[in-house]
Amino acid sequence: MSKIRSNRIGEQMKKELGDIIGRKLKDPRIGFVTVTGVEVTGDLQQATVYISVFGDDAQKEQTLRGLAKASGFIRTEIGKRIRLRKTPEISFKFDESIEYGSRIETLLTDIKGSDEE
Repeated sequence: MSKIRSNRIGEQMKKELGDIIGRKLKDPRIGFVTVTGVEVTGDLQQATVYISVFGDDAQKEQTLRGLAKASGFIRTEIGKRIRLRKTPEISFKFDESIEYGSRIETLLTDIKGSDEE
């Protein structure tokens, strides 16, 4: 039962985080960020937010620093928008799955090209 609830809260947090990061944060370090997923622990004490950032590695690091600095504000906003007894602690991580999928697509294209030759 708690797994279903944590997934539901994670999806709600994903929606709200996209709005908060896109509209409420004014930090110039934070670039174009997409929230790709949120994993909430079963006890709803911690949430890991997976993000995708448009830009090079330096811009990604700056965005991660900016989000880590604003995590208190983001947590407060989440607490206002979602009715929970305790708002989860938020940590941000890069979502590597998009780059991984792109790499596999490139490898498959290379294999297909070599088979045709």
